[in-house]
Amino acid sequence: MEVHMLYRYPVKSMLGESLASVFVDECGADGDRRLALVDAVTGRIASAKQPRLWRQLLQFSASWDTGGVRITPPGAASVAADDPGVDDLLSGLLGRAVRLISGRPRSATLERPDPEKVLDLGVDAEVEARIVEIAGATPGDSFTDLAPLHAITTATIERVGVAALRYRPNLVIATPPGYPPYAENQWVGRELAVRETRLRVLKPTSRCAVPTLEHGPLPSAPQALRTLIAENRLAAPASATLPCAGVYLSVLTEGVIHIGDQVTLN
Repeated sequence: MEVHMLYRYPVKSMLGESLASVFVDECGADGDRRLALVDAVTGRIASAKQPRLWRQLLQFSASWDTGGVRITPPGAASVAADDPGVDDLLSGLLGRAVRLISGRPRSATLERPDPEKVLDLGVDAEVEARIVEIAGATPGDSFTDLAPLHAITTATIERVGVAALRYRPNLVIATPPGYPPYAENQWVGRELAVRETRLRVLKPTSRCAVPTLEHGPLPSAPQALRTLIAENRLAAPASATLPCAGVYLSVLTEGVIHIGDQVTLN
């Protein structure tokens, strides 16, 4: 296996950027999910997991370099994340008062409606949402959903037949011909070695409504969830089985990962 693609998403739920290489440590990929929008009314993190309110975030993109984060709204010029007027700009474009923050507050939460009900009833439906605390397995203050990194294989992506970026992975791992889809399920508890970097596979990634939504120019793709519902439902603690694709990772040994690096499963 080898590293096929690398991604980071500087602002939670916005489109991110494809990379040739990235440094990873126990906090995740350098520059990944370091900023997020907070709903000024509820105090919760804005996430496209709640598509009724926040699916428009997937029409924005964010990039990161030594000069900081820049946000590009749909059809408009980019703006620096530290621009004094950025909160007013984003609030006006989203039609809801928001604040852009860096550094995850203690016990940060977001809304996560049942993705299967969203799929059945539509993105504008009033679907009851669970309030979920984020980043439980991520040291530091980034806005990950759970763990520092997320990986998915080309075998799984090809089986579903959608673009990998819909699942918002950090690593897309190219697998050899004949490698079975959803084989990541069997990696839990094992280690991935990429050069000097060592990654621990924590658990399969349960999927929300996000992969089905429009991503920039990409149209909606209900099969991104429907295929998993039909083919890869896994048991979860205190829950019914959940549709899954890919796995969450922790970082045991930091290092730089490059596209083309060999990936070894130990």
